[in-house]
Amino acid sequence: MKNIGKYKSTHDLTQHNITSDNDIYWNMGTEILYEHSIKQGSGIVGKGGALVVETGVHTGRSANDKFMVMEDSSKDNIWWGKVNDSISEENFDKIHSQILAYFSERALYVQDLYGGTDPAYRINVRAISPSPWHSLFIRNLLVRPDAAELADFAPEFTILHAPEFKVNPKEVGTNSETVITINLAKKLVLIAGTSYAGEMKKSVFSILNYLLPEKGIMPMHCSANIGKDGDTAIFFGLSGTGKTTLSADPERRLIGDDEHGWSDTSVFNFEGGCYAKVIRLSQEAEPEIYATTAMFGTVLENVVIDPDTRELDLDDGSKAENTRAAYPITSIPNTTEGGVGSHPKNIIMLTADAFGVMPPIARLTPEQAMYHFLSGYTAKVAGTEKGLGKEPVAAFSTCFGAPFMPRHPSVYGNLLREKIAKHEVTCWLVNTGWTGGVYGVGHRMPIKYTRALLHGALDGTLNDVDFRIDPNFGFEIPTSCPGVDPAVLDPRGTWENAADYDQKAAHLVDLFRENFTEYEAHVDDKVKAAGPIL
Repeated sequence: MKNIGKYKSTHDLTQHNITSDNDIYWNMGTEILYEHSIKQGSGIVGKGGALVVETGVHTGRSANDKFMVMEDSSKDNIWWGKVNDSISEENFDKIHSQILAYFSERALYVQDLYGGTDPAYRINVRAISPSPWHSLFIRNLLVRPDAAELADFAPEFTILHAPEFKVNPKEVGTNSETVITINLAKKLVLIAGTSYAGEMKKSVFSILNYLLPEKGIMPMHCSANIGKDGDTAIFFGLSGTGKTTLSADPERRLIGDDEHGWSDTSVFNFEGGCYAKVIRLSQEAEPEIYATTAMFGTVLENVVIDPDTRELDLDDGSKAENTRAAYPITSIPNTTEGGVGSHPKNIIMLTADAFGVMPPIARLTPEQAMYHFLSGYTAKVAGTEKGLGKEPVAAFSTCFGAPFMPRHPSVYGNLLREKIAKHEVTCWLVNTGWTGGVYGVGHRMPIKYTRALLHGALDGTLNDVDFRIDPNFGFEIPTSCPGVDPAVLDPRGTWENAADYDQKAAHLVDLFRENFTEYEAHVDDKVKAAGPIL
């Protein structure tokens, strides 16, 4: 085994039982990882300098291939079921041995990184992969130690990443040749059979989501930013709701775009980078993110590129609707130093309601906030996933991130409710989806209105306007906002036929109530009563 690189840790790969006659590249920088990716044929340089790669058949997360190991130290704390499927220790060990054998025949790339910007709560993560572009990806997304810290870096959790290795499902008890599995006792993550890089960072998020609640810290699938007066805002939201876009606001400094912790002293980023959707990205509406697609150091997944001119076509979804850009947070010009902010003044829960029922903004009580947090509603539309038809499909992902929540949702919901009450946080529900009708009839909420409403919520302007009570959901809706057509604030009035709106609203209410039955036994009567009204 030949160790290459000036930033080698004294804690070498022998502690992971990795032996190889090939080169081991330690904590390589962007330039070298570019060179190796191009030499391997796994990446090409796009116009402007981004590294353009393809992830093959997996262009998003493989939810059915994710497992938590059923072991004594954690099994009683995990929310087992459709979200957290189990795998035995025996089968985990089989996969582990197979990946170690696979690694022994390959050159490997090691990145030693932190999960979390707050030194009091971060974890040391070592990512090992035969793929240089994946090594660059995780280097972009997590927090980089300095040179002195790398010299004696002792990993707490390790990711063994083998994107091209396929397991035998009959032999190891998986659902396919792909597997993403976390062993909390062994502090080890195994990823095989998928080149979608998001699996790496989401594994770290899942680990932090398990560990931090025991310390009284609320882990959150959210973006966060800070206003000029030092006020922090948190944005919860599922993929496609605008979490990354709306937090990258030129008038506010970005803390992070996806994953944070809320401690007794601050809100802190889990990451050192951003992983933004770029399909049909608009330079006018999202200039900061758009600029990163032409930056050296950015990794672009499944973006269509002209083979001769290297021009990018961000509007072309022929390879994937889930095209992504992974870049260091420093690529965004207006960011906080250290990835830390104060306790939030406002919490925004984002939904992309394709039924055209939800208002563009609503103010929530603490009980309503917990109800909608546990619900985690958005809607999927044709083209975003395989198998979707023409009609919108309601999607409820509890805590706005169910796939990454190892513990029962009530653990996170109660933490959020306690912190909202303690710090007197104002909560808002914002619809970035459709108005004037369902998807295919109405139109997407103009982003200029969404931004104006958010600015009104965050700077306090909306506190001085009149509100009305929504008859279906019971939350408060402002009747006016500077820069917003008042007609948009009444979703029923934007429909051509009000009776059609009422029918669709009743349908959505039924979906909410049916979904929430899973959580009713874990909440008090006030939260139960905070849901939509029959």
